[in-house]
Amino acid sequence: MNATDPQHAVEPTASPEPAGPAAPVEPTEPQLASAADTFALLASPARLHLVWLMTSGTYDVGALAERVGLSLPTTSQHLGRLRLAGLVSARREGRRSFYSVDDPHVVRLVEQIFEHIAPDGTLAPDPLEKA
Repeated sequence: MNATDPQHAVEPTASPEPAGPAAPVEPTEPQLASAADTFALLASPARLHLVWLMTSGTYDVGALAERVGLSLPTTSQHLGRLRLAGLVSARREGRRSFYSVDDPHVVRLVEQIFEHIAPDGTLAPDPLEKA
């Protein structure tokens, strides 16, 4: 076999083509970094609990601290990090700040993870697999 023979040339290995009508656009490095940072923030059970609470309502720091079982300063620190990341928003009324999650993407992300995890912490079965 002659390596220069076009009939026997080995094609370079290509990435597999995604299935479906249109190939998804691969995320950029900045998108990947931002997504990883978001997941890192939500990797804290306390912050995830805070975000979960705020997906269904608006709370002040005291109410959030009580619900999550944290001190006011610790809760404020968590809220500050979440706010800086743009995951939660705050509005002031007098001396009090009220926090909520207004971004529907964040709401859906949190809803989806808890749809996927059973109350005992195991992965919930896929609803499509019910037979």
